[in-house]
Amino acid sequence: MSNLDYLILIVLAAVVAFIPRVIPLLYFSKRKIPKWFDEWMKYIPVALFTALIAKDVFVTAQYTYNTKNLTEIFSTILVFVVAAKTKSMLVTVVVGLAAIMGLALVF
Repeated sequence: MSNLDYLILIVLAAVVAFIPRVIPLLYFSKRKIPKWFDEWMKYIPVALFTALIAKDVFVTAQYTYNTKNLTEIFSTILVFVVAAKTKSMLVTVVVGLAAIMGLALVF
């Protein structure tokens, strides 16, 4: 592939990633969102975050449950406590990364 092919590929990938983010933004920016829907949407990030974390911590590549990885289990518990107390994504991510690095040295 030439450099032009790579550039076209990058631009098209950016467009494909950009469109699903812009269309809902344009659609919902002109509409009034119902109160019940707004309240319900507050739980979506927590549910997705929990599903992703639980899968990575407890399920192996062979789709079996793994409870022997103490580093990830302890850091997950710490991250949940920090997230509940601070409600800050930045603080939660920083503490999670620090916990993984620190506990990896211990275990």
